[in-house]
Amino acid sequence: MLHLRPKDLALVHDLIARHLPAEVAVWAYGSRVNGNHHEGSDLDLVLRTPDLTPLPGRLLAGFREALTESNLPIFVDTHDWATLPESFHPRILNRYEVVRPCAPVPAVTA
Repeated sequence: MLHLRPKDLALVHDLIARHLPAEVAVWAYGSRVNGNHHEGSDLDLVLRTPDLTPLPGRLLAGFREALTESNLPIFVDTHDWATLPESFHPRILNRYEVVRPCAPVPAVTA
């Protein structure tokens, strides 16, 4: 369970919808998922493309900027799965919550 006030979670969902393509999945991990958070704990997010390739830098920077400029009362630490050290992946995979699944990429027809 993601420990976040409903209005803050709604704002996170809104920012995701406005600043990230639908095919980018967003997972939460860390203290707000595993239950050892406190009121001032940050929210840890990881973004994953369908093919696990790196996100364009400007896309990640724009999303981070939108989070910073929002009215969220907590810091949101955002990472690109593809650029995290592989040694960090098991820590996330051990316990995470899907904030937004990736939308299926439409098939290209000729």
